[in-house]
Amino acid sequence: MHLFYTPDLSPDAADYTLSEEESKHCSRVLRLGVGDKVTLIDGWGGLFSSEITEATGKKTKLRILEKQIEFGKRSYRIHIAVAPTKNMDRIEWLVEKAVEMGIDEITFLQCARSERKALNLDRIEKIAVSAMKQSLKAYMPKLNELTRYTDFLKSTKAENKFIAHLVEGQERHSLAKSISGEAEYLILIGPEGDFSPEEVDQALKAGFKAVTLGSSRLRTETAALAACHTIHVLLDV
Repeated sequence: MHLFYTPDLSPDAADYTLSEEESKHCSRVLRLGVGDKVTLIDGWGGLFSSEITEATGKKTKLRILEKQIEFGKRSYRIHIAVAPTKNMDRIEWLVEKAVEMGIDEITFLQCARSERKALNLDRIEKIAVSAMKQSLKAYMPKLNELTRYTDFLKSTKAENKFIAHLVEGQERHSLAKSISGEAEYLILIGPEGDFSPEEVDQALKAGFKAVTLGSSRLRTETAALAACHTIHVLLDV
């Protein structure tokens, strides 16, 4: 199955023209031509079966044959807010795997112990698009810019809010035992040096619940993916 990302495709469209970049990939790399079938995903839940009606190096025209709206839509929502690691390869790996698994929103946090001060969000978006196509997802997660931790705590309105940390002396409950029902779940994951005690206190005062992801001490990207997977395992039935 050949997939193309078409975020500007209208649900009511009868035909569509691929962008120049996607047209080149379609005709020159995949060597597809008139009559070949391809699948389009708009990132908003739409999955469209289509047929090529015109194929050139810069312009590939398609006729929409069938459409599915809200393809793969879940009854719950996952938002991971994570402090990027110093090594960007690891955070890019997290984005790729989280999108493949299924995630609705990722926010990158600037914490007291963060070692990374900037992000190339354009590159991260390209990785997310590639992972979405690879895993046949029709929803593109929302990717938020690097945000100050305290600002994020003030702005979030999630139904179920958790902070996963390793600060000693703080009571924590199992994330797995804290998930119940179809809702929106937000989990905070700290930097490689973990959240500071002050940051944990700030989160608790903002209505977050402290949770543990198990007995192992996990890397930042592993913890974020483990949290995402835990929710899927419990609710994706």
